[in-house]
Amino acid sequence: MSILPELLTPGLVVFALSVTLLAGVVKGAVGFAMPLIMVSGMGILLDPKLVVAGIILPIVVSNALQVARCGWEEAKAALRDYRAYILIVCVMILLSAQLVTMISSQVMYLVLGIPVTLLCAIQLAGLKLVIPEERRPVASVVAGFLSGALGGLAGTWGPTTVLYLVAIETPKARQIVVQGVIYGLGSVMLLAGHMKSGIMNSETVWFSALMLLPALAGMWLGFKLQDRIDQATFRKATLAVLFIAGLNLIRRGVMG
Repeated sequence: MSILPELLTPGLVVFALSVTLLAGVVKGAVGFAMPLIMVSGMGILLDPKLVVAGIILPIVVSNALQVARCGWEEAKAALRDYRAYILIVCVMILLSAQLVTMISSQVMYLVLGIPVTLLCAIQLAGLKLVIPEERRPVASVVAGFLSGALGGLAGTWGPTTVLYLVAIETPKARQIVVQGVIYGLGSVMLLAGHMKSGIMNSETVWFSALMLLPALAGMWLGFKLQDRIDQATFRKATLAVLFIAGLNLIRRGVMG
């Protein structure tokens, strides 16, 4: 299956590189949002299936780095304690990734745009859910299915994971470790799923590999900025931009 456009012009390549650089900066500075920015940004001009392919290698490598920064012992503990949620997310990413090639571009715009818009709106509103202790086993299943489905279809399962971890009152320090493990394993499943679906193929792998350069450069810059910026303000501004970009994707899905 070939989804690489015949006219992927130099201008579009530069546009994709610029969006990915920005995504890397934000990832390095605040620790999240690389897939969201790449999906909502590149989706403005590029084919949505190419966008999904383009984000795969950058998020695999960036999340591997995040897991390594957490420390392997901490990572193994997180894998043990959150194994049910992680397993469901990984399985659902593999399964839902196979549906991407079966839906039209307009539906893909909606699949990409609606989750981005809703999740950004939830976080901008400061909504905090708290799940009672006795309901957490069921919640882990429901949240795992939702996160995995979004991961396979849109390449983004971070915001739903964060909302779930906050809702079960995971301590902040532990959240960073757990997120690293979930994002790391999930990104490997995303790569495997789209190698099978055909989204990641001999053409698109080069596009995705090209996106590695600005992604890693952006993360390096983001790490440098981390202690020099107001994290809360920067996070809200990023979410606001993503919210607008998500609305634009929905508009393209509805109006064509």
